[in-house]
Amino acid sequence: MKNHPPRPGVKEKQVRTALLLAAGTGSRLAPLTDKTAKCRVLVNKISILERLVDTLRLHNFKRLVIVVGHQADSIRDFLGTQAGGIKITYITSPVYKTTNNIYSLWLARKEINEPFLLIESDLVFNPEMLEDMLQPDRIAVSKLQPWMNGTTVTINSHQKIKAFQKNIQKTEDRQYKTVNIYSLSMQTWKSVRKRLDHRISNNRVNGYYETVFSDMVTEGCLSLTPVLFAADRWYEIDTLADLRAATLMCSHHHQPSARIPAHGVRDQGVLDFLHTVKGLPAITRTKGGPNRYPESKAPAPHDAGFAFSATIYLVA
Repeated sequence: MKNHPPRPGVKEKQVRTALLLAAGTGSRLAPLTDKTAKCRVLVNKISILERLVDTLRLHNFKRLVIVVGHQADSIRDFLGTQAGGIKITYITSPVYKTTNNIYSLWLARKEINEPFLLIESDLVFNPEMLEDMLQPDRIAVSKLQPWMNGTTVTINSHQKIKAFQKNIQKTEDRQYKTVNIYSLSMQTWKSVRKRLDHRISNNRVNGYYETVFSDMVTEGCLSLTPVLFAADRWYEIDTLADLRAATLMCSHHHQPSARIPAHGVRDQGVLDFLHTVKGLPAITRTKGGPNRYPESKAPAPHDAGFAFSATIYLVA
């Protein structure tokens, strides 16, 4: 059955719950991730995690569910069970070293029974851009830039996602890069859970949840509305080169919440290493092994500041 848009004049209830997938080892960010979770890595002295919690608080989120694995205690110790007025719930992945994000999403199947925002733990972005993601069944996308790689989508004439592509491909349709932020309605989540159950029961634990979304879109049983994120106002941090680029992009004027514990990695060796990384010259990036998101990203401009960006819908 195809999803149908809400009736005219009926506004979907705003999403107030977020699911953060933060179980991965972040090995390409070593040694920064040797003693802390990837989302605790600092970007301009403020961790990815703190930036996210501040953004969720800004948009009146009430609940954050986090799937943890690698260095789980570094996240628990930082946030506790309440942060910035947001209730925190943890789900532990016991097999995070041998599974991928499809398994992490499956672990949340019983914990979340409401519309929610799905986000990964390696993203920094302008907080204002989340505004249009607060209604269910939306996907954050970005105009494709020459340096971008990884999963892309095309959009149909009705301004809905037409198809997912694993890699950038030649097509008559304009392609957009996925940002790895989704909002899902309960109807969609119920359908996704059934497909996750099928895959996990067949031991397909090393894949990505995008394959589920891709199949559902192709079959006509998932309708996602794209929300455009400005290409110079978000960054996915997979490597040390990405970290340096994100540092140049992020605002130096972020005001951390007084309700959130003191931010940052406490290990002085990690802090010293981060300082060294920030002082390195430009890093030549090359593709490594088979990754969902290869490393060929471009450095962000020096004068890019978060304060002047806004989320806009795609127009025909």
